[in-house]
Amino acid sequence: MNPAEQDACKKAAAEAAAALVEDGMVVGLGTGSTAAFFIAALGHRLAENRLRVTGIPTSDHTDQLAREAGIPLSSFAEHSEIDLTVDGADEIEPGTLFLIKGHGGALLREKIVAAASRRMVVIADETKLVDRLGSLVSVPVEIVRFGWQATAKSLAKIGGKPSLRMGKGNTPYLTDGGNFIMDCAFGPMGDPKEIAHHLDHVVGLVEHGLFLKYASEAIVGTRDGVKTYRKSGS
Repeated sequence: MNPAEQDACKKAAAEAAAALVEDGMVVGLGTGSTAAFFIAALGHRLAENRLRVTGIPTSDHTDQLAREAGIPLSSFAEHSEIDLTVDGADEIEPGTLFLIKGHGGALLREKIVAAASRRMVVIADETKLVDRLGSLVSVPVEIVRFGWQATAKSLAKIGGKPSLRMGKGNTPYLTDGGNFIMDCAFGPMGDPKEIAHHLDHVVGLVEHGLFLKYASEAIVGTRDGVKTYRKSGS
């Protein structure tokens, strides 16, 4: 799939998700290229249909895009629960809807928003579908800067093969929260829950990019149109 086809698939999925937004909803706004298409589509819906919607962004960049699209924004101080979150993913396991997220650098805020949501819809193009998580991308792990070398050693002990993500000027990438990100190459995972359990107990780790219990459905743009995936048995 070439970049133009991929963008067309992302846009189709994003527009289908924007159609799910109802008047009066509090909407979690994801981060990344596919989420950006959703923000644009939602902005158009608000302008055309005069919907009353409040957005809660998952990153500073998303905050900016939402304001440009004319989406009113709020925070957890005003809304402790979110009706619907729409976000992208780096990998999706169709049967379970297990995800890897965080290659856009916003995994901590994305997981906070996902956890506070009644419903999370993932949008993506078909290249993000995998049989096993870890087949295409590493697992991003947000860590505190203090003692990061010791945290990296702990990640290596559980098989993560961690590498420090670098940003501009060959300096470590910083998240919106001022933390570092280690990208952990676990490879294809037979049991993502076990790896998530180990990551949850690494000292110095703030959050990881395994989203294993949040998505209720995935809207995926393909060459053959938009397809919706739900958890097996639901």
